[in-house]
Amino acid sequence: MTIDDLDLAGWRTLAHVGADALPEDWRDRLAARLGQRPRRVGLWTELAMYGARRCLDAAGEAALPAGARLRATSLRGPLGAMQAGLAQLDAGMPMPFTFMQGQPALMLAEVGRCLGWQGDASFMLGREARRLPRLAAHGTGAAGLLFGVVEEGREGEAARSEWWRLVPA
Repeated sequence: MTIDDLDLAGWRTLAHVGADALPEDWRDRLAARLGQRPRRVGLWTELAMYGARRCLDAAGEAALPAGARLRATSLRGPLGAMQAGLAQLDAGMPMPFTFMQGQPALMLAEVGRCLGWQGDASFMLGREARRLPRLAAHGTGAAGLLFGVVEEGREGEAARSEWWRLVPA
């Protein structure tokens, strides 16, 4: 997806990151930026943290403004953690951290923490990517929106963490 594929009428893009393939050392870069490796979070959450933090850095913002909204979308969400949890359930009992990693709300909390932000955040599962930023931004104020598309990638697919920092035009 490119920025031209999205319906961004009425919005100004402060930053857009993640359209290219992730670098092989993206986890090391995230750890260096945060000052430590994320703990007890799954791949999907790490991908979201990496892309969101990169986007704010590209926008020249140390933290997401208090009045901004955070919206993330995916076709499958934390699929790897959900599959691991189901396998653990079949084997007897899912482990607590595996269960938690399968919850999209955990990703939102961790991304907010790594951005130094608390506020209105939500996850949207959806296929109509072109319309998602407009849906995500409905009712957003002057502080704007941080919008991301996060996919773990399946066999033969690359992982993705593409983010836009948008403010009203």
